[in-house]
Order: sequence, then structure tokens, then C-alpha cells
Amino acid sequence: MMEQYAIKGGNPLVGEVEIGGAKNAALAILAASVMTDETVMIENMPDVRDTNVLLQAISSIGGIVERIDRHTVKINGSQIHDLVIDGDYIKKIRASYYLLGALLGKYKKAEVALPGGCNIGSRPIDQHLKGFRALGAEVNIAHGLIIAQADTLRGNHIYMDVVTVGATINVMMAAVMAEGMTIIENAAKEPHVVDLANFLNSMGANIKGAGTDVIRIRGVAKLHRTEYAIIPDQIEAGTFMFAAAVTKGDITVKNVIPKHLESISAKLLEIGCEIEESDDAVRVVASRKLRHTHVKTLPYPGFPTDMQPQIAVALGLSNGTSIVTESIFENRFKYVDELARMGGSVKVEGNTAIINGVERYTGASITAPDLRAGAALVLAGLAAEGFTTIDEIRYIERGYEDFPQKLKSLGAQIELVDTDKALQKFKLCAG
Repeated sequence: MMEQYAIKGGNPLVGEVEIGGAKNAALAILAASVMTDETVMIENMPDVRDTNVLLQAISSIGGIVERIDRHTVKINGSQIHDLVIDGDYIKKIRASYYLLGALLGKYKKAEVALPGGCNIGSRPIDQHLKGFRALGAEVNIAHGLIIAQADTLRGNHIYMDVVTVGATINVMMAAVMAEGMTIIENAAKEPHVVDLANFLNSMGANIKGAGTDVIRIRGVAKLHRTEYAIIPDQIEAGTFMFAAAVTKGDITVKNVIPKHLESISAKLLEIGCEIEESDDAVRVVASRKLRHTHVKTLPYPGFPTDMQPQIAVALGLSNGTSIVTESIFENRFKYVDELARMGGSVKVEGNTAIINGVERYTGASITAPDLRAGAALVLAGLAAEGFTTIDEIRYIERGYEDFPQKLKSLGAQIELVDTDKALQKFKLCAG
């Protein structure tokens, strides 16, 4: 038996939970940290599978990686000798391609295996390649590798055809040490784009406008050492906020930036939760039956695609009919069949899910189809009557640190089990 989560539902989740560093910001910042020959210290790094794989990749090409503690790492990129990144492990994570922008910017050459990650729809890399080419690089795809090289990189005016976080980040890294001025129009505005820009600026880069749709980058000759703490993870925070809604609980998420959570808070208010904000915490109380609503995922500051499965699980328990429209990834409703096993009533048409609220979910054996949907199904299990087991939890571990432990601290009955005996024991103890 593979590892799975065993859950007994029915307990309202109550208490406080500390949110870790943002996975997506960490991946960009770790990649960028090799762009100087001096030692960089990064704090508030989440200890999740994706960040660990990226650190492994940095080590494999000659970067010196020193784990100070679970959430702090020192990286020195002065000894990098290999500009080809092609291990089986690296294909498992999407953000491996950030090493392209970082290495191309610093060494004017890089080869990185085409990335994998969660199968939530096609994530074309054409905007990345277009951006690199605009800076003067020659880019080809051969033998499963993206190969980029340039004699010199020169700043340019780049208009993104679609708002894309990955390409905004990658082109920003490549442009930091290009000659002259780069202007990225229709840039992504996500908090982790801003966090990367702040990190690069702390290393001596000259980036203005991150967080708006026009980013201006004046190239510098080199970058220097820095110490930097990663922003809190808005998606981890949002997941626990919805855990309160789904289980009729009362949860305070701590160590967050409430501004980054506004689109999530607004929807929770709309469906009948109470929200209290302080400087670095948000409390969500769900004391009455949830109301239905409509939601459409959009680039930041809109409602995040990474929160779409979580809100769908909550709306599945609300009064009336809700509509969820997914405008970012086309393959993001794979969890609907799993929710149906638990008694959920969801019909998918194209990029829209029509959700009829049911009185309750019931426990079932289900499988996590990807990272965020996996977390959402855990929430469904915690709200459900009876026992639920969730397989393929490695997806969930890609982006949530200590997920079962944090849920347990809020009163959830959840256990990581890897044998039938452990599962039976959990069922006996949970009663």
C-alpha cells in the first residue's frame, strides 16, 4: 500500500495555524539565488517537495547549498560548472524552467529539461521563449531539452500575449544582467512576481513596476550577496481559510499578508462566513449554512486558479446552485469525479462547473489528481460523515508542509498511513 491520508470527518476545525513561506515565490527566488557569485541566505523557505527538488538541481550543477535549518538555506553559485539540467527528478516540477532565465542571465547559456509538475492543463512555454529571443538569445527545443544561448543579452521591449507568471519571472531574471533597458508589458502582477523583484533588487538589480502590468528593468553588470525572507503563502493560507468554511469551523491563519488574500476573503464573506483581519492574521468563522455564489478564476488580483478546487468543495455544501468558471487552466476539474463519490453534485461543461449544494458529503476512497485539488479533497473528507482515504498524496506534499499535522492541531482526525494495519488502527482509534 502506498502512503495515503486516512480521515474521519465531522469535526469543526478550530484554532490558530501558522502559514509557511510561499512555494511559488520560493521556487523563483531559489533559482535566482545562483545569479551572483556571493553567498545568498534565504529565510522562511517552505520545506516541501518542490523546493527540495529545486535545491537538489542547484547542487547537481555545482551550486553550494547549505541547509541552516528547516526553513533557512544558504546558496552560493560561484562554483557552477554545468549548464545542463536534465535529471529525472527535475522533470517532476514545473519551476525547473526558472533555472533557464537565471542561468541564461548569468552565463548566457542554459539547457533545462522540459518541465512537468501537475497535469492541470497545457502550460505553453512560448511566451518564455519569445521573451528570451527578444533579449537576443537563440532558443531551440531538442531531445526534451530547452536550449538557450546568447553572445550578449540586450534589453528590449517585450509584450506578453497572455498574462503569465512563469514567463514574467523567467524573462525578468534573464533581463537583470542584460545590457540596457527591458520593458515587460502585460506582465503578471502576482505577489510572488513582486517578491522575486524585491529579492533581485536586494542583490543589486534595478527593477521597477513589479506588481503593475509594466515592469522596467535596467541591466546591471553583476549581483551581490543578500539575506531575504520569502513572503507567506497565499494559497496555503486560503486553503486553511476554506477549511473553516467547509467544516463550519473557526480558524485564524497567522503570518499572512491580508492584502494578498482579499479575493479569497471577499468570496468567503459572500457565502456567509465572518472574517476578521489584523496586521498579519485573518480569522474565518463559519457558523451558519453557506450561501451559493458565482466565481471566475482570474490572474491576480482576481480569484486564484489555485483556490478553485477549494471553493468548489465549499460551494458543494452550500444552499442552491453555484457556478465556477476556470479561465486559467483547462484541465482543472479532474477532482469532480472524486467529489461525486463523496456525494457531491457537480456537472462540468467546458470550463464551467455547475454545483448543486448537498446537505453533506460522505466518506469514500478517493485519489488526489493534483496538488490543489488534492488539498481540496482533504477538506471534503474532513467535512464528510465517516471515513475517507486519499491516495497519491505525493501531489499534496509538493506544496503543503506538514499538512496533516497542521490540520490535527485544529482538531482534525487525519493520519498519514502506509499499511493496512495502520489504517485499521486509525479507524479503531477514531471510532
